[in-house]
Amino acid sequence: MNQATTFKPPVTVALTGASGAQYGLRLIDVLAAAGHEVWVMISKAAHMVIATETEISLPAQPQRLAAALVERSGAQTGQIRCFGREDWMAPVASGSGSPSAMVICPCSTGTLSSVATGASNNLIERAADVAIKERRTLVMVPRESPFSPIHLEHMLTLSRMGVVILPAAPGFYHQPSCIEDLIDFIVARILNQLQISHNLMPRWGEASS
Repeated sequence: MNQATTFKPPVTVALTGASGAQYGLRLIDVLAAAGHEVWVMISKAAHMVIATETEISLPAQPQRLAAALVERSGAQTGQIRCFGREDWMAPVASGSGSPSAMVICPCSTGTLSSVATGASNNLIERAADVAIKERRTLVMVPRESPFSPIHLEHMLTLSRMGVVILPAAPGFYHQPSCIEDLIDFIVARILNQLQISHNLMPRWGEASS
């Protein structure tokens, strides 16, 4: 049996140049731990943010990046696949490719604008365009403050298309004791939208374990 068939359905995770790289990196780790194949795209700006906000060093070359993410997350060989900015042969570049839910986390306001207007200037934007036209799940996690009317108009446009706009605005009712708890709050919300079970935190009304 091909090893790829042993993984759960793929989820595409794209990190762009907004603050909050920790959310996207944690999401990759959790999806891998849950047994999903994970397709990853990291923009040039996101690499800069990761270097600024974390002590994690990730190579830009897709194969080396995949190997680094596999080692970091403890994923199986082949479970994480990475694609470059202009890898137009990637499965996410066409609606005839393998279906995949997609999360852009964090999502820069530049990416938000490009997706809302159908620019498709790079693979991340094209993959989001494909998700929208194929009516697949697309979750966008903007991290900006305050939002300008331009940002809000783009979010409204995308929401009307069925895109889930999930700002990186963690709650505090679970009484977080560390930054990791705040990160997991947002990652848990993303997983809920993907209908993927998790134990990062209880749902509202459920007792804490």
